[in-house]
Amino acid sequence: MTTVTKEQVPLLIGGEWVHPTTEAVHDVFNPSTGEVIALTPMCGPKEVDAAVAAAAKALIDWRRVPALKRADVMHKFRQLLETHFEELSQVLTRENGKTLDEARGDLRRGLEVVDFACGAAQLLKGETVPQVANEIDGVTMREPIGVCAGITPFNFPAMVPMWMFPLAIACGNCFILKPSEKVPLTALRLGELLMEAGLPAGVFSIIHGGREVVDALCTHPGIASISFVGSSHVAEHVYALGCQHGKRVQAAGGAKNVMVVMPDAEMDSTLRAAMGASFGCSGQRCMAGSMLMGIAEAGDEIQSRLTKAIDALKVGDTLSNPQAQMGPVIDRAARDRITDLIGVGVDEGATLVRDGRNLADKPGFYVGPTLFDQVQPQMRIANEEIFGPVLSMLRPRNLDEATEWANLSAYGNGAVIFTSSGAAARKFAHEIQCGMVGVNVGIPAPTALFAFSGWNRSFFGDLHVQGQEGILFYTRQKLVLSRWDADYQRNQGW
Repeated sequence: MTTVTKEQVPLLIGGEWVHPTTEAVHDVFNPSTGEVIALTPMCGPKEVDAAVAAAAKALIDWRRVPALKRADVMHKFRQLLETHFEELSQVLTRENGKTLDEARGDLRRGLEVVDFACGAAQLLKGETVPQVANEIDGVTMREPIGVCAGITPFNFPAMVPMWMFPLAIACGNCFILKPSEKVPLTALRLGELLMEAGLPAGVFSIIHGGREVVDALCTHPGIASISFVGSSHVAEHVYALGCQHGKRVQAAGGAKNVMVVMPDAEMDSTLRAAMGASFGCSGQRCMAGSMLMGIAEAGDEIQSRLTKAIDALKVGDTLSNPQAQMGPVIDRAARDRITDLIGVGVDEGATLVRDGRNLADKPGFYVGPTLFDQVQPQMRIANEEIFGPVLSMLRPRNLDEATEWANLSAYGNGAVIFTSSGAAARKFAHEIQCGMVGVNVGIPAPTALFAFSGWNRSFFGDLHVQGQEGILFYTRQKLVLSRWDADYQRNQGW
């Protein structure tokens, strides 16, 4: 295992761990305590050039490796992930602040994509049409697109990178990962395990930095594709800049996800789902349930239940306290932004039922679970992604009004309905304007078999991460038409 000190986090370039000469660094915190645990070097175009050069060199041979052999590396990588599962979960919790159970879930969802990538030989099969025209046969094949880059956020240090690089590598590409400068340590361990699995030098690289590195990746002529997950503002920037420079881009952004509770909902399971969706991972996920719409008498009942559950929720240091059910947010800036937005909600006239700002003086970066009621659709807290443990309750009169309010959002990741009515569920699923819909499911995030299909300002691009769309994104199709003259063959005595 590579040595990481407070002074330096290394890069992985050409199969070697290297330390850049840059003096600019970013603090890596243990969010539970506020302690600085490492420093991320803020690199620039020079390091990007080195990573691309190493990847381009490795690509010459890697793209020619048979698909089954590439899948063998993924099988070995998967086994190593299982072997080091608890160790990785600890690393993830330390730098991100999730509970250990949430860290395990983060890693497990990434493992699902590795499982999917192990089927590369089947997934890359093309199509064949014999005699597509007179004496002509048609065959399609999918080939790697080249050197790919991934820019990933702090909130899922294992899962989101593994949305990307296992599929890209299994398809025959080389991959450069730029993890969030806030959580580089999980990525380093993944890189070590990939090399231990037998991945050739240069096929996978890790570089660190901020906007300067992001822009260098988006504009570098040696990079064929960019995968991004983060805020909608940056996603739009990455999409525009990458496309401008001729790259294939998939850029997933933010969200404002809705949970609709009908009067006929089963309230015990609804409460569990709503609490997990709203306050799991401290609300720092693009599939968090951030707006709850209680229809008629369901509103009062779910509000009462939520209040009691919030009061019982244990918030604390996720590494030292195994009883903690919710951890901190990622850093001081996030904490201050979230608490400022809670103040905005109060100023807008929403009813603050539970206030999470009372943990602001605790060591580490804590915001407690927060509940607003009587939120109106035009309020800022109903439209802006807060990305923290803040749940806003709205009170629409019926399902039609709930759907209308939900569809006002500029985002389009997820929406869920809790009901015992098949008719209500079907109506909601057809009329809601978003890419992922749940029926009696708190978070409708798909498994690796399906694409993570955000709409509107939640996604910029055409092909999403995961699933068959992920395979299509990291490959391009070639068509071969063959004609062999039968008369010529007969004349040659064949």
